[in-house]
Amino acid sequence: MRLFVSSLCLLFAGHAWADTFSLESPDIHANQLMAKAQEYQGFGCDGGNLSPALQWHNPPAGTRSFAVTVYDPDAPTGSGWWHWVVFNIPADVSGLTRGAGNPTSGAAPAGAVQSRTDYGSYGFGGACPPVGDTPHRYQFKVYALDIAKLELPPDSSAALVGFMLHSHQLGVAELEARYQR
Repeated sequence: MRLFVSSLCLLFAGHAWADTFSLESPDIHANQLMAKAQEYQGFGCDGGNLSPALQWHNPPAGTRSFAVTVYDPDAPTGSGWWHWVVFNIPADVSGLTRGAGNPTSGAAPAGAVQSRTDYGSYGFGGACPPVGDTPHRYQFKVYALDIAKLELPPDSSAALVGFMLHSHQLGVAELEARYQR
């Protein structure tokens, strides 16, 4: 009997894990260094400034929209650095294509808003840590939200968007990569 109960616990534990809200990418990998393509172009950096493809799976029940953020907590600012803030991604979308972070490309889902980053621009702003720093962490997060649309203007700060995300989140999936120059 004990073996049967243990087997059932493992079965259900495995099933719950398989249904966990998750984020993955063919372009970046957990705790691995990102490619030069994801480096910013400007501020002394000469990368491709190409946002990676992202896919998410098993969003929580009741999800009405998604948002994606990229944050560097290791930036030497005292408050980190926001590299990408996208919200109002429709609930039927399960990822962003490579290059969707370029607001002029038309690759972002219809209705999605790419808000202002700490570079002062809209869309994806790639990694650009100071030369010689230890590798910085880049936290890619997708938020499942209980609201279809955040009523915020495109020039909203990352802090304001973050406040709204935390107020409406049903779940968060994260993928953390690194970068060093």
